[in-house]
Amino acid sequence: MPNNASPQADEVELRPLSARSVVLSLLLGLHPPELPVKDLVRSVEPFGIAGSTVRAALSRMVAAGDLRRADTVHRLSDRLLDRQRRQDEAVHPETVPWAGDWEMVVVTATGRGPAERAELRTELTRLRLAELREGVWLRPANLLRPLPGDLGQVAECCTARPDRPARELAASLWPLDAWSRTGNALLAHVARARHPSDRFTAFAAVVRHLLADPVLPPELLPADWPGERLRAAYADYRRELAEDVRAREGR
Repeated sequence: MPNNASPQADEVELRPLSARSVVLSLLLGLHPPELPVKDLVRSVEPFGIAGSTVRAALSRMVAAGDLRRADTVHRLSDRLLDRQRRQDEAVHPETVPWAGDWEMVVVTATGRGPAERAELRTELTRLRLAELREGVWLRPANLLRPLPGDLGQVAECCTARPDRPARELAASLWPLDAWSRTGNALLAHVARARHPSDRFTAFAAVVRHLLADPVLPPELLPADWPGERLRAAYADYRRELAEDVRAREGR
C-alpha cells in the first residue's frame, strides 16, 4: 500500500518534557556530542528540571547504553551517534537537480520473518523511499545519500521513469498536503512559543516532522511547502542552544 497515512495534519504533536529528552536534544545538537556533568546540569536548568533529576537521568542513560561516560564527561553512544547523523541529514539533506529519473528498489528476498520485513520497511522509509505496491519502493532520484551495503542482498536497485505523471505519482506516495499543513502549523507554533520549555518541545516536534520530509524536487511539491523554512528555523534554534551551552561552559 502507498505510504500515505497521516494523523490529523493541522494538529501539532508535542511530547512531554523530560530530563532524558532535554539531555539527548542538547547532545544531539553539539559537535562533538559531549559535555561534563556540571555543564549538562547548568544547560538543563532553564527548562525547569532539577540537577538531581538530571544526574539520575544520566545514570539511567549510561546503564541503558544511550550515553558513554569517561570521568565526568558524558558522550552519545555509537547508536545515538547514528541518530545524530540522521538528524543532521534531515536538517541539511544533500540534493541534486532532478532530471526525471526515479530510484526503484524491488525486494527480491523471500522467506523472511515479520521482524526482518519490518526492519527492511523501516530502513527503506528512512531512505525516503515510499512503497508503490508490495515490495516495490521508489522516489525521485534527486537525493544524495549512501544506500546500505547489504541492501543488495535482499533487493534489486535501479532507476526508472514511470508512465504515471510525476506530480500525481508523488502525491499518491506521500501525504504531501498533510505534511505541508502540519509543517506550517509548527512554524506558527514556534513563532508563538516564548518559554524555554515550550520552545524546546515545539522544536522537538519540528525535528520529528523533518525526519518524515520526503525531500522531493520542488516541481513535485504543493505550493507553500514549509520544508526549507522549518529547516532554517530549527538550524537557528540548534545554533542558539549550542551557543548557550558553550557560554555556560565558559563560566
